[in-house]
Amino acid sequence: MRVIIAGGGIVGLTAGIAFKSIGWEVLVCEQAPEIRAAGAAIGLWRNALDVFSEVGVGDSINAIGTSVETWFYDAGGRRLRAPGFALAEHQFLLVPRPQLNQLLAAAVGQENIRVNTRILAFEEEADHVKVRFTNGAVERADLLLGADGAYSAVRAQLDPGSAAQEHAGHHVWRGMIAAGDEPAEGSILTVGHQRARGGYVRTYGDQVVWMVNQFDSPAVTGTKKEEALRRAAHLNDNGWNDWLAKLIERTPEEQILHNQIMFVPALPRWTSARVALIGDAAHALSPHISAGGTLGVEDVRVLVNAVQKYEDLATALSAYETNRIPHYARVHELADAVERVRDAHEYAQEYASFTHWMLNDGYRASRA
Repeated sequence: MRVIIAGGGIVGLTAGIAFKSIGWEVLVCEQAPEIRAAGAAIGLWRNALDVFSEVGVGDSINAIGTSVETWFYDAGGRRLRAPGFALAEHQFLLVPRPQLNQLLAAAVGQENIRVNTRILAFEEEADHVKVRFTNGAVERADLLLGADGAYSAVRAQLDPGSAAQEHAGHHVWRGMIAAGDEPAEGSILTVGHQRARGGYVRTYGDQVVWMVNQFDSPAVTGTKKEEALRRAAHLNDNGWNDWLAKLIERTPEEQILHNQIMFVPALPRWTSARVALIGDAAHALSPHISAGGTLGVEDVRVLVNAVQKYEDLATALSAYETNRIPHYARVHELADAVERVRDAHEYAQEYASFTHWMLNDGYRASRA
């Protein structure tokens, strides 16, 4: 059996490792000239870490990660957690994206990865799917997996009219820089004024990752650094969070990432007889819940388990879709509740409610 995976990001590479582990021939196609990371670091929860352990890369990922215990702060620096939730529901592993992608690519094997390769179209036949690429190449496989992100070419053909949409008024700025003399405990996550949120935390290699975002943001007209500093000011009553502003000031302009947040609308289907969507290609979420990568990696487990359980591929893909679509309907409900909060107290409650569901009911549903 052979799978072609569109997209060489975290989810696409994880899928490549997982399908290799069950004996499939794998081809990962990445449109960029190299396997590279979009962003500075990613938080991975137990749902994803268990999948990585199952496919043999868990120890390596743990070795490059930093365990983070989340606290929530208001603009004046008061530290909060919602009562009644376990410590595990506030713990994740912060992993630098460049090192993570390199590690995953090595596990897939360079011989199984093609860069500068973008899918143009596909044609499904009774016994294979034919994939055409923009460079004129044609490949055949048993399964085509669209792990090509929010702007997925696979999704565009599978679900016409499903283009990614702007999360109106939601912008995020991020950076990673060598640690200085800022307090090691960081300020993740601060809920401030004007619907701004953000903070910083130490990570692998004596680096610091910082992030600021804002819902209902005014028009973005300045430089990336200027705009990030404006949001940081909303998180810093009485100067308690000056360290965040200092980190932003120290970050070179060209190393600051700014994104208008996009999302994928709810889809009528994720699969056909020989094609499936996975990760952001199926369900790109606003990053304010800090779990999109984890949930995408968990998709891999559900899909591979279905392929192993059912001899007929179409039946397996249907089972995968049946599991995932209602799962993400619940994710959206919980994520919307986190977005709508008015203050840090509400944020602590709603975010813990989300992680509790993800690590318990969501975890079990993905392993049913």
